[in-house]
Amino acid sequence: MSEDSSRPATTDRPVLLFDGVCNLCNGLVQWVIERDPEGRFRFSALQSDAGQRLLEAHALPTEDFDTFVLVDGENYYTKSTAALRVLKGLGLPYSALYPAVVLPRFVRDRIYDFVADHRYGWFGKRESCMVPDESLESRFLE
Repeated sequence: MSEDSSRPATTDRPVLLFDGVCNLCNGLVQWVIERDPEGRFRFSALQSDAGQRLLEAHALPTEDFDTFVLVDGENYYTKSTAALRVLKGLGLPYSALYPAVVLPRFVRDRIYDFVADHRYGWFGKRESCMVPDESLESRFLE
């Protein structure tokens, strides 16, 4: 299946799906939130009901929590492409890294997969998904 999908999106803004029990992933979501005061991005744990519905809507595996998924309009992006598109959406200086998208995806994703395979050992794992505080609640899908 190609990375882009023609299935309809169920959100009005790009949604970053992430592993909700991964400390690295939660830290990266917090990093994006701090650099996105306009609220361009919304978030959902892959394991959540909303995350599972978005995965199903785009015919993506619902048991694979080893990747970021960016759902943007009718398209979705995974792994390194999702990460680069988030950086692009944050504007300068972060979007300056987007040209790395011209590197072959298998090269970018090999690096991504290496980090994903070791993330729990390096950064740890939570017992349950992060619950956003009231100030961030509107940024997360239920």
